[in-house]
Amino acid sequence: MRHLEISDLITAVDLRDGSRLPVRRDEVVRQLRDGGDERAARIVAGLPTDRDGTLDPDAVDRLLISVHTELQRLSEELRIGNRLVHLLGPLFTAIRADGAHPGPYRLVDIGCGLGYLVRWLAATDALGPDVELIGVDLNAALVGEADRLARAEGLDCRFVHGNAFELPEAATVYVSTGVLHHFSAAALTGFFQAQAASPALAFCHFDIAATSLAPLGARVFHRARMRHPLGRHDGVVSAERAHDDATLLRTAAVPGLRALLYEPRGLSNPFCTTLRPILGVRPHLEAPLRQALGGRASRRLVGPEHLGEAARPGEEVAR
Repeated sequence: MRHLEISDLITAVDLRDGSRLPVRRDEVVRQLRDGGDERAARIVAGLPTDRDGTLDPDAVDRLLISVHTELQRLSEELRIGNRLVHLLGPLFTAIRADGAHPGPYRLVDIGCGLGYLVRWLAATDALGPDVELIGVDLNAALVGEADRLARAEGLDCRFVHGNAFELPEAATVYVSTGVLHHFSAAALTGFFQAQAASPALAFCHFDIAATSLAPLGARVFHRARMRHPLGRHDGVVSAERAHDDATLLRTAAVPGLRALLYEPRGLSNPFCTTLRPILGVRPHLEAPLRQALGGRASRRLVGPEHLGEAARPGEEVAR
Protein backbone atom coordinates (compact mmCIF):
# COMPACT_ATOMS: atom_id res chain seq x y z
CA MET A 1 0.00 0.00 0.00
CA ARG A 2 1.32 3.45 -0.93
CA HIS A 3 1.69 5.67 2.12
CA LEU A 4 0.62 9.30 2.14
CA GLU A 5 2.69 12.35 2.95
CA ILE A 6 1.64 14.11 6.13
CA SER A 7 2.15 17.56 4.61
CA ASP A 8 -0.50 16.76 1.99
CA LEU A 9 -3.08 16.01 4.69
CA ILE A 10 -2.66 18.65 7.39
CA THR A 11 -3.67 21.58 5.18
CA ALA A 12 -6.65 21.97 2.86
CA VAL A 13 -7.58 24.73 0.43
CA ASP A 14 -10.82 25.60 -1.36
CA LEU A 15 -9.71 25.46 -5.00
CA ARG A 16 -12.45 27.87 -6.03
CA ASP A 17 -11.15 30.86 -4.10
CA GLY A 18 -7.92 29.68 -2.44
CA SER A 19 -9.30 30.06 1.07
CA ARG A 20 -8.07 27.79 3.82
CA LEU A 21 -10.30 25.00 5.10
CA PRO A 22 -10.26 23.55 8.62
CA VAL A 23 -8.64 20.14 9.05
CA ARG A 24 -9.62 17.86 11.92
CA ARG A 25 -6.70 16.05 13.48
CA ASP A 26 -8.60 12.84 14.20
CA GLU A 27 -9.64 12.57 10.54
CA VAL A 28 -6.02 12.79 9.40
CA VAL A 29 -4.96 10.25 12.03
CA ARG A 30 -7.73 7.90 10.91
CA GLN A 31 -6.75 8.25 7.27
CA LEU A 32 -3.13 7.44 8.03
CA ARG A 33 -4.02 4.44 10.18
CA ASP A 34 -6.39 3.15 7.51
CA GLY A 35 -3.42 3.36 5.14
CA GLY A 36 -1.31 1.27 7.51
CA ASP A 37 1.05 4.11 8.49
CA GLU A 38 0.99 4.08 12.27
CA ARG A 39 4.20 6.10 12.57
CA ALA A 40 2.72 8.98 10.57
CA ALA A 41 -0.48 8.76 12.61
CA ARG A 42 1.52 9.20 15.83
CA ILE A 43 3.30 12.25 14.39
CA VAL A 44 -0.01 13.93 13.52
CA ALA A 45 -1.55 12.95 16.85
CA GLY A 46 1.08 15.12 18.53
CA LEU A 47 0.19 18.28 16.60
CA PRO A 48 -1.76 20.99 18.49
CA THR A 49 -5.49 21.57 17.97
CA ASP A 50 -8.22 23.88 19.20
CA ARG A 51 -10.99 22.73 21.53
CA ASP A 52 -12.92 21.19 18.63
CA GLY A 53 -10.00 19.05 17.49
CA THR A 54 -9.17 21.21 14.46
CA LEU A 55 -5.47 21.48 13.73
CA ASP A 56 -4.04 24.84 14.79
CA PRO A 57 -3.40 26.58 11.43
CA ASP A 58 -0.66 28.83 12.80
CA ALA A 59 1.21 25.88 14.29
CA VAL A 60 0.85 23.95 11.02
CA ASP A 61 2.18 26.93 9.06
CA ARG A 62 5.20 27.29 11.36
CA LEU A 63 5.92 23.58 11.03
CA LEU A 64 5.67 23.57 7.22
CA ILE A 65 7.87 26.65 6.91
CA SER A 66 10.46 24.98 9.15
CA VAL A 67 10.38 21.75 7.13
CA HIS A 68 10.60 23.63 3.83
CA THR A 69 13.54 25.60 5.15
CA GLU A 70 15.34 22.31 5.71
CA LEU A 71 14.29 21.19 2.22
CA GLN A 72 15.89 24.34 0.86
CA ARG A 73 19.18 23.27 2.39
CA LEU A 74 18.80 19.89 0.66
CA SER A 75 18.18 21.69 -2.63
CA GLU A 76 21.38 23.66 -2.10
CA GLU A 77 23.37 20.49 -1.40
CA LEU A 78 21.90 18.72 -4.45
CA ARG A 79 22.58 21.80 -6.63
CA ILE A 80 19.02 21.83 -7.91
CA GLY A 81 19.38 25.27 -9.46
CA ASN A 82 22.40 24.23 -11.49
CA ARG A 83 20.65 21.07 -12.64
CA LEU A 84 17.67 23.00 -13.93
CA VAL A 85 19.79 25.60 -15.68
CA HIS A 86 21.65 22.77 -17.45
CA LEU A 87 18.38 22.19 -19.33
CA LEU A 88 16.57 25.51 -19.01
CA GLY A 89 19.48 27.45 -20.48
CA PRO A 90 19.45 25.48 -23.76
CA LEU A 91 15.64 25.47 -23.71
CA PHE A 92 15.44 29.26 -23.63
CA THR A 93 18.21 29.41 -26.24
CA ALA A 94 16.02 27.27 -28.50
CA ILE A 95 12.97 29.44 -27.81
CA ARG A 96 14.87 32.63 -28.60
CA ALA A 97 16.37 31.12 -31.76
CA ASP A 98 12.94 30.06 -32.97
CA GLY A 99 12.09 33.72 -33.60
CA ALA A 100 8.34 33.16 -33.54
CA HIS A 101 8.11 34.08 -29.88
CA PRO A 102 10.00 37.28 -29.07
CA GLY A 103 10.57 38.04 -25.40
CA PRO A 104 10.18 38.87 -22.69
CA TYR A 105 9.53 35.35 -21.45
CA ARG A 106 7.95 34.06 -18.27
CA LEU A 107 8.99 31.07 -16.14
CA VAL A 108 6.40 29.81 -13.64
CA ASP A 109 7.42 27.46 -10.82
CA ILE A 110 4.44 25.28 -9.85
CA GLY A 111 4.27 24.40 -6.15
CA CYS A 112 7.19 26.71 -5.42
CA GLY A 113 7.13 26.30 -1.62
CA LEU A 114 9.60 28.82 -0.19
CA GLY A 115 10.62 29.74 -3.72
CA TYR A 116 14.19 28.48 -3.52
CA LEU A 117 14.45 27.79 -7.26
CA VAL A 118 12.94 31.12 -8.32
CA ARG A 119 15.07 33.04 -5.83
CA TRP A 120 18.22 31.18 -6.94
CA LEU A 121 17.50 31.95 -10.60
CA ALA A 122 16.89 35.61 -9.71
CA ALA A 123 20.08 35.85 -7.65
CA THR A 124 22.25 34.29 -10.36
CA ASP A 125 20.48 35.81 -13.40
CA ALA A 126 21.19 32.40 -14.94
CA LEU A 127 18.45 32.64 -17.59
CA GLY A 128 18.99 36.25 -18.60
CA PRO A 129 17.16 39.55 -18.00
CA ASP A 130 14.39 38.75 -20.50
CA VAL A 131 12.97 35.93 -18.33
CA GLU A 132 10.43 36.95 -15.68
CA LEU A 133 10.43 34.62 -12.66
CA ILE A 134 7.21 33.73 -10.84
CA GLY A 135 6.57 31.17 -8.11
CA VAL A 136 3.05 29.89 -7.42
CA ASP A 137 1.79 27.77 -4.53
CA LEU A 138 -1.60 26.91 -3.02
CA ASN A 139 -0.17 27.36 0.49
CA ALA A 140 -0.49 31.02 1.44
CA ALA A 141 1.96 30.75 4.36
CA LEU A 142 4.74 29.37 2.15
CA VAL A 143 4.09 32.02 -0.50
CA GLY A 144 4.20 34.74 2.13
CA GLU A 145 7.54 33.49 3.46
CA ALA A 146 8.93 33.17 -0.09
CA ASP A 147 7.94 36.77 -0.79
CA ARG A 148 9.51 37.93 2.49
CA LEU A 149 12.78 36.17 1.68
CA ALA A 150 12.87 37.59 -1.86
CA ARG A 151 12.35 41.14 -0.55
CA ALA A 152 15.00 40.66 2.14
CA GLU A 153 17.42 39.43 -0.52
CA GLY A 154 16.54 42.24 -2.93
CA LEU A 155 15.59 39.87 -5.74
CA ASP A 156 13.65 40.61 -8.91
CA CYS A 157 11.00 37.87 -8.76
CA ARG A 158 7.51 37.47 -7.38
CA PHE A 159 5.31 34.91 -5.70
CA VAL A 160 1.59 34.29 -6.10
CA HIS A 161 -0.86 32.40 -3.91
CA GLY A 162 -3.15 30.38 -6.14
CA ASN A 163 -3.40 28.03 -9.09
CA ALA A 164 -0.51 28.23 -11.55
CA PHE A 165 -2.86 27.57 -14.47
CA GLU A 166 -5.16 30.47 -13.59
CA LEU A 167 -2.60 33.26 -13.68
CA PRO A 168 -3.69 36.26 -15.76
CA GLU A 169 -0.31 36.18 -17.54
CA ALA A 170 0.58 33.19 -19.68
CA ALA A 171 3.73 31.20 -18.84
CA THR A 172 6.37 30.53 -21.45
CA VAL A 173 7.82 27.61 -19.50
CA TYR A 174 6.41 25.75 -16.51
CA VAL A 175 8.81 24.11 -14.05
CA SER A 176 8.62 22.29 -10.74
CA THR A 177 10.86 20.38 -8.34
CA GLY A 178 9.53 17.55 -6.21
CA VAL A 179 5.89 17.99 -7.21
CA LEU A 180 5.08 15.14 -9.61
CA HIS A 181 5.07 12.35 -7.03
CA HIS A 182 2.24 14.13 -5.20
CA PHE A 183 -0.01 13.21 -8.15
CA SER A 184 -1.32 9.74 -8.91
CA ALA A 185 -0.45 8.34 -12.32
CA ALA A 186 -4.04 8.99 -13.44
CA ALA A 187 -3.91 12.62 -12.30
CA LEU A 188 -0.56 13.27 -13.99
CA THR A 189 -2.12 13.18 -17.44
CA GLY A 190 -4.50 15.98 -16.51
CA PHE A 191 -1.60 17.95 -15.03
CA PHE A 192 0.34 17.74 -18.28
CA GLN A 193 -2.76 18.36 -20.41
CA ALA A 194 -3.37 21.65 -18.62
CA GLN A 195 0.09 22.81 -19.67
CA ALA A 196 -0.39 21.62 -23.24
CA ALA A 197 -3.68 23.52 -23.44
CA SER A 198 -2.01 26.74 -22.28
CA PRO A 199 0.08 29.06 -24.47
CA ALA A 200 3.23 27.70 -22.80
CA LEU A 201 5.98 26.48 -25.11
CA ALA A 202 7.46 23.91 -22.76
CA PHE A 203 7.63 22.41 -19.29
CA CYS A 204 10.52 20.95 -17.30
CA HIS A 205 9.59 19.09 -14.11
CA PHE A 206 12.24 17.58 -11.86
CA ASP A 207 11.25 14.81 -9.48
CA ILE A 208 12.79 11.94 -7.56
CA ALA A 209 14.28 9.25 -9.76
CA ALA A 210 12.42 5.98 -9.13
CA THR A 211 15.41 3.72 -8.53
CA SER A 212 15.68 0.75 -6.18
CA LEU A 213 18.09 2.79 -4.07
CA ALA A 214 15.90 5.89 -3.80
CA PRO A 215 13.94 4.97 -0.62
CA LEU A 216 17.09 3.85 1.20
CA GLY A 217 18.97 6.96 0.11
CA ALA A 218 16.07 9.16 1.18
CA ARG A 219 15.93 7.47 4.57
CA VAL A 220 19.64 8.01 5.25
CA PHE A 221 19.77 11.53 3.81
CA HIS A 222 16.61 12.86 5.48
CA ARG A 223 17.48 11.34 8.82
CA ALA A 224 20.82 13.14 8.69
CA ARG A 225 19.44 16.48 7.48
CA MET A 226 15.84 16.81 8.74
CA ARG A 227 15.15 17.54 12.40
CA HIS A 228 11.36 17.14 12.60
CA PRO A 229 9.85 13.65 12.28
CA LEU A 230 7.39 14.98 9.68
CA GLY A 231 10.21 15.96 7.33
CA ARG A 232 11.93 12.61 7.79
CA HIS A 233 8.72 10.69 7.19
CA ASP A 234 7.62 12.63 4.12
CA GLY A 235 11.08 12.51 2.56
CA VAL A 236 11.09 8.71 2.55
CA VAL A 237 7.48 8.44 1.37
CA SER A 238 8.26 10.86 -1.47
CA ALA A 239 10.90 8.45 -2.77
CA GLU A 240 8.53 5.52 -2.41
CA ARG A 241 5.86 7.35 -4.42
CA ALA A 242 8.15 8.43 -7.26
CA HIS A 243 6.91 7.56 -10.75
CA ASP A 244 8.96 5.34 -13.02
CA ASP A 245 10.28 6.48 -16.39
CA ALA A 246 7.61 4.75 -18.44
CA THR A 247 4.78 6.31 -16.43
CA LEU A 248 6.24 9.81 -16.78
CA LEU A 249 6.70 9.48 -20.53
CA ARG A 250 3.28 7.94 -21.04
CA THR A 251 1.40 10.58 -19.05
CA ALA A 252 3.43 13.48 -20.49
CA ALA A 253 2.81 12.41 -24.08
CA VAL A 254 -0.23 14.67 -24.48
CA PRO A 255 -1.40 16.26 -27.76
CA GLY A 256 0.58 19.36 -28.67
CA LEU A 257 3.74 18.52 -26.74
CA ARG A 258 6.66 16.19 -27.35
CA ALA A 259 7.49 14.27 -24.16
CA LEU A 260 11.20 13.85 -23.43
CA LEU A 261 12.92 12.32 -20.41
CA TYR A 262 16.46 13.36 -19.51
CA GLU A 263 18.76 10.64 -18.22
CA PRO A 264 16.27 7.76 -17.99
CA ARG A 265 17.14 4.87 -15.73
CA GLY A 266 19.06 2.98 -18.40
CA LEU A 267 21.39 5.94 -18.98
CA SER A 268 21.91 7.07 -15.39
CA ASN A 269 23.97 5.99 -12.40
CA PRO A 270 21.56 4.87 -9.63
CA PHE A 271 24.14 5.85 -6.99
CA CYS A 272 24.29 9.46 -8.25
CA THR A 273 20.91 10.23 -9.83
CA THR A 274 18.60 11.61 -7.15
CA LEU A 275 16.34 13.72 -9.36
CA ARG A 276 15.76 13.82 -13.10
CA PRO A 277 13.40 15.80 -15.32
CA ILE A 278 10.54 15.08 -17.65
CA LEU A 279 10.22 17.71 -20.37
CA GLY A 280 7.48 18.61 -22.77
CA VAL A 281 8.23 20.89 -25.72
CA ARG A 282 6.28 22.08 -28.71
CA PRO A 283 7.40 19.70 -31.49
CA HIS A 284 9.12 22.40 -33.54
CA LEU A 285 11.42 23.18 -30.59
CA GLU A 286 12.87 19.69 -30.17
CA ALA A 287 15.54 20.04 -32.87
CA PRO A 288 16.82 23.46 -31.73
CA LEU A 289 16.78 22.23 -28.11
CA ARG A 290 18.95 19.25 -29.03
CA GLN A 291 21.27 21.51 -30.95
CA ALA A 292 21.59 23.87 -27.99
CA LEU A 293 22.29 20.97 -25.64
CA GLY A 294 25.08 19.55 -27.77
CA GLY A 295 25.85 15.99 -28.76
CA ARG A 296 26.43 14.16 -25.48
CA ALA A 297 23.65 15.86 -23.53
CA SER A 298 21.26 15.56 -26.46
CA ARG A 299 21.72 11.80 -26.51
CA ARG A 300 20.53 11.65 -22.90
CA LEU A 301 17.20 13.16 -23.94
CA VAL A 302 14.86 10.35 -24.99
CA GLY A 303 11.23 10.03 -26.05
CA PRO A 304 8.68 7.28 -25.38
CA GLU A 305 9.86 5.24 -28.36
CA HIS A 306 13.22 4.62 -26.68
CA LEU A 307 11.69 2.92 -23.65
CA GLY A 308 9.63 0.32 -25.47
CA GLU A 309 5.95 -0.27 -25.91
CA ALA A 310 5.13 0.18 -22.20
CA ALA A 311 5.98 3.85 -22.33
CA ARG A 312 3.83 4.75 -25.31
CA PRO A 313 0.66 6.78 -24.99
CA GLY A 314 -2.45 4.75 -24.27
CA GLU A 315 -0.58 1.81 -22.74
CA GLU A 316 -1.13 0.94 -19.08
CA VAL A 317 2.00 0.85 -16.97
CA ALA A 318 2.00 -1.05 -13.70
CA ARG A 319 2.69 0.99 -10.60
